[in-house]
Amino acid sequence: MAELQTITENVIQDSIVRAVNNVSQTMMQRDAVLAGRTSEPVAEATYEMIGSVGFAGDINGIVYLCLTDSFAKHATGRILGMSPGEVEMNGPDVVKDAIGEITNMTAGGFKNQLCDMGFPCKLTLPTIVRGKNLAVAAIKAATRHVFTLTCDGHQVIADIQLKAE
Repeated sequence: MAELQTITENVIQDSIVRAVNNVSQTMMQRDAVLAGRTSEPVAEATYEMIGSVGFAGDINGIVYLCLTDSFAKHATGRILGMSPGEVEMNGPDVVKDAIGEITNMTAGGFKNQLCDMGFPCKLTLPTIVRGKNLAVAAIKAATRHVFTLTCDGHQVIADIQLKAE
C-alpha cells in the first residue's frame, strides 16, 4: 500500500494540470497550459457547459470542467474529426457525449494520481449540464481548488472540491 501523503495545493495543481493536458493531447492533439489558480471561481466568467465526475473512497470530491459553448464545440470537432458545420449538424448530443468523455478521462487521471498517493477511490458517472451563465456552487465542508487553463486559445476552468473522510 502506498504511503499516505499530504495533498497540498501544489499536488492538486500538478495532478489536475497533468490530467487535463494528457486528455487534451490524447484527444485533441493540443496542449492545455495552466494560466492561473484561485480558491474561488472567476466571478465575471460565464460558462454554457459544465461537466462533472465525482469520486468516493478514502477521499471524496468532484472534478468540474467549466467550458464555453464555443470550446465545447471546438473540442468535439477536434476529437471526432468534424468540421464546425458537421458538429452543428449532428446536434447537441454529440457535444454532450464528447465533453462527457473529456470530463470522465480528466477526472480518471486525477483520481489515479490520488490512488497512487494512497487514497483509493472510485469514479461516479459523468454529468453534463448545459445552459446560460452556469456556475458551480461550493460543497459544504469541502476544500475548493480552481484552476484556469488555456487550450487552443480557449479557457477551461477545472474546479476541484475535496473532502477527506
